[in-house]
Amino acid sequence: MASSPRLSSVVQSPFRPLAGTSCHCLAEFFRQEFLKHQQCLERQREYYSDAAIAQAEDALLRIMGQVEHLCQREDACELIGQLLRQLDVVTKLSAWTDPETLH
Repeated sequence: MASSPRLSSVVQSPFRPLAGTSCHCLAEFFRQEFLKHQQCLERQREYYSDAAIAQAEDALLRIMGQVEHLCQREDACELIGQLLRQLDVVTKLSAWTDPETLH
């Protein structure tokens, strides 16, 4: 009896640097993504406690301050992708659709 193929349990990050992409360009891209989460959090301020907002803002500021350093890591895209997904649990930014990006 032949064994069935197994699916890999590893979830791959959708973020992959393009060949030749500089660390600075990648850092700027990720910084903009974190900024979007920060803006989304600001719009939702009334729904969260002051303590929750303060913790989320502190985390965002620390991450944005370290993004250049994080982008130098070999696993930068995976690591930053995880951070963005964790923030998305709070902000739900991925659920919002920008009408200007629809074709």
